[in-house]
Amino acid sequence: MELPEALDRAVAPLFETLPPEDAMFRLVVTEPASSSLVGMVETIVRDDAIRAQPALQSALWLYIDDLDRSHTLSQGIEDPTGSFWHGIMHRREGDFSNSHYWFNKVGEHPAITQVGGYEPHRMIDEVDTLHTDNPHHLIDLQRREWQTLFAWSATQYSA
Repeated sequence: MELPEALDRAVAPLFETLPPEDAMFRLVVTEPASSSLVGMVETIVRDDAIRAQPALQSALWLYIDDLDRSHTLSQGIEDPTGSFWHGIMHRREGDFSNSHYWFNKVGEHPAITQVGGYEPHRMIDEVDTLHTDNPHHLIDLQRREWQTLFAWSATQYSA
């Protein structure tokens, strides 16, 4: 994932501890985030590269499955990217109708076409139907979705 240098440096410890290919291994989060990961993200979000970027902060909380903190941030971002993060968060908490609502607000976001093999509403419906089985194809798509939107958000919001 291509990130601005300062952001890449800031998130490197998190991605070393929890590599993207291992993150978000549940489609619907049922357990609290790891306290060690919470502490790591609390430190990262104070970094100058992220401190004033609520979309990136929301994404990092989502990455470690801290849906409450992600939600608090994403609901305050009043643009399509904030709605995108907000929709992902609601899907991951299992509130599928609310996820559809937020993805309707996203519209035609440039990051959607960059994910490849991705249609948000179809994904919500598949997760609704299959989440208890945690199928690999949806977990892989969830990871690609996160990585694509995070990289896109980094180029839009980072200084």
